[in-house]
Amino acid sequence: MPFSIAIHGGAGTINRSNMDEAKAKIYHEALQSATQIGFDILASGGSAIDAVTHAVISLENCHLFNAGKGSVYTHDKRHEMDASIMDGSNLDAGAVTMVQNIKNPVLLARTIMDKSEHVFLCGAGAEEFARIHKLVFESDDYFNTETRLAQLMEAIKEDKIALDHNINVEKKFGTVGAVARDSKGNLAAATSTGGLTNKRFNRIGDSPIIGAGTYANNNTCAISCTGVGEFFLRGIVAYDVSCLIEYKGMSLQEACEEVIMKKQMILGGEGGLIGMGKNGDIALVFNSEGMYRGWGSSGVEIKTAIYGLES
Repeated sequence: MPFSIAIHGGAGTINRSNMDEAKAKIYHEALQSATQIGFDILASGGSAIDAVTHAVISLENCHLFNAGKGSVYTHDKRHEMDASIMDGSNLDAGAVTMVQNIKNPVLLARTIMDKSEHVFLCGAGAEEFARIHKLVFESDDYFNTETRLAQLMEAIKEDKIALDHNINVEKKFGTVGAVARDSKGNLAAATSTGGLTNKRFNRIGDSPIIGAGTYANNNTCAISCTGVGEFFLRGIVAYDVSCLIEYKGMSLQEACEEVIMKKQMILGGEGGLIGMGKNGDIALVFNSEGMYRGWGSSGVEIKTAIYGLES
């Protein structure tokens, strides 16, 4: 059977006027690397769940994106991270929210799925679980960056919370995710984020919520979302795509466009998603100016894009 993978580094982009060739090259290389990691796992006969796990780990380890190392600051200058993962072969899932100092939140979500009877853990309890299972913690310095701090200071000055791409600083960062279909026909999805700059009160978005930011079912699709979490939560976006396929007979592309280009636009939700169909078809749909993304299939060269379909 054919295999496929798609990844995203967040919807919304650096304005074209501020994106020179050197900057674009850095982003394309990061997207290419993460896609290649997942692709190679699938090409060697590995599972979709392993492919999305390791593709997202690659993105979490990159300072360019709002996940793991590149996570944004909360109002009180902390980093609160969220992640989720789902196996479409059996509907197993794991999710984590409001954790600090975890190097790879997606790996914690995966460990929750694999090694506990639970689906969703948060905060100090999730961190205790991570220590029990010997996951890697990093110091605050690992997550601290001058660019992120500049974003926070601007958001505080303007008294607002913000998506990273709406902050007027030079660099763009974004929520990350991956979807895959392996050679056995199994689907998987994973999403990871640092949330919103200047967020308060332990705010949680859609990324760690199964059905809103992440969903996978072998009978329909695998979805990872990125955008304004409050709207994606209200729209139960990831599961809505699956429902349109299951109950209305829509194709993956039709369902993704119905949700992102119609339903979310009516609500006012900016963002996008990556989708994987049960036959390995890929959908990359967004209503923002762009979405950092990469994709590849068996027998097809890996491609990356930021705005339109440029390489």
